[in-house]
Amino acid sequence: MDVIVTPTPKLGGEIQALSSKNYTTRYLLVAALAEGTSTIYYPAHSEDSDAMRRCIRDLGAVVEEDDEKIVITGFGRNPRPVDQLDVGNAGAVLRFLMAIASLCPDVTFINRYPDSLGKRPHDDLIDALEQLGVSVTHREGKLPITIKGGQPRGGKIKVSGNVSSQYLSALLFLTPLLAEDSEIEVLHDLKSKVVVGQTLEVLAQAGIKIEASDDLMFYRVPGGQSYEAKKYVVQGDYPGSAAILAAAAVTESDVTVHRLEENSKQGEKAVVDVLRMMDVPLTHRDGIVRVQGNGKLKGIEFDGDKATDAVLAMVAAAVFAEGTSRFYNVENLRYKECDRITDYLAELRKAGANVEERQSEIIVHGRPEGVEGGVEINAHYDHRVIMALTVVGLRAKAPIRIRDAHHVAKSYPNYFDHLKALGAKVEWVRE
Repeated sequence: MDVIVTPTPKLGGEIQALSSKNYTTRYLLVAALAEGTSTIYYPAHSEDSDAMRRCIRDLGAVVEEDDEKIVITGFGRNPRPVDQLDVGNAGAVLRFLMAIASLCPDVTFINRYPDSLGKRPHDDLIDALEQLGVSVTHREGKLPITIKGGQPRGGKIKVSGNVSSQYLSALLFLTPLLAEDSEIEVLHDLKSKVVVGQTLEVLAQAGIKIEASDDLMFYRVPGGQSYEAKKYVVQGDYPGSAAILAAAAVTESDVTVHRLEENSKQGEKAVVDVLRMMDVPLTHRDGIVRVQGNGKLKGIEFDGDKATDAVLAMVAAAVFAEGTSRFYNVENLRYKECDRITDYLAELRKAGANVEERQSEIIVHGRPEGVEGGVEINAHYDHRVIMALTVVGLRAKAPIRIRDAHHVAKSYPNYFDHLKALGAKVEWVRE
């Protein structure tokens, strides 16, 4: 389905931030890897977290849930043998489970999204798994991928962090379960270090001991460990809330978002600081962010690798800022559900934004007077692109139609409901 976003000069009201997708998927996985029963309170409901639920069930976990919590009885280090796993369009779920599937004799990850996840490379993780003695059959590093494991061996492992930190996280989930101790060395660079910090935080909560170097480029992992069954509480989600906060920043607004912890390890909490740097009037205390926007912003420079999943929303805000904004160190945006630099900027230009790209930069020449809009744009099946383009539509001079906007459900199924509750003029239409 498509969405038509009609210019909306004012927003107001209060919402509860949705629960964090990143933490939910990690808690689901560590609960499945425990022997015993774990409880996850306030889990996210999104296509990604649903994919993890579905797959851990297939692998033998017992999953029961109600409106408030999920109760999981795990399979420990002995997942049930399965022939196939379907992760939908969830890249992180695929990569985490490629590692865990190496404990099974023969698993094929199917390719249901050839135009999105099916295009994304996984060579660096495949290379690392082969160092563990796992046989991997693939098509130039892409889906479908078959893992033939059963007895992966620990030891010295090298993995590139150039494309994604998810490869490293996958190894960190697996190696504590192996009989041997492991040493993991990250080669080249490590993208999205803050997200690795989330993985390490969740592993520690699950009773796993890992020694990490200060720069997160080297790890010692004792083998023979067991995940402990625990209770977990999922915090509010900054990546999804970034688009809500950006929407408030570019309009006249009085918008309050609850459940956004000040001391969160989510890198995307930097969106609050970035909006402050843009001179957006806001406060953040006691887990509550209040934006009292006046539509006036100034351009900034920002290292996007610190807040990867909030960059597109910040770029959308910068479209209306005074002066030029530069978001650098963002090449890994090219390897997401779509190329979030080339594809996203092409759609912004259609709407009337003045943007340019470099291999690892997005440059925005702000237009405080607004953009023309009045066009149909392609979101490339990408939830982050959908949310960010909606922000632009609110401040355009004519409505924008976003194709295939239902893919926002990958991370934030009720995004448009929340925007409507704040007064935004958005309408679902049939394609």
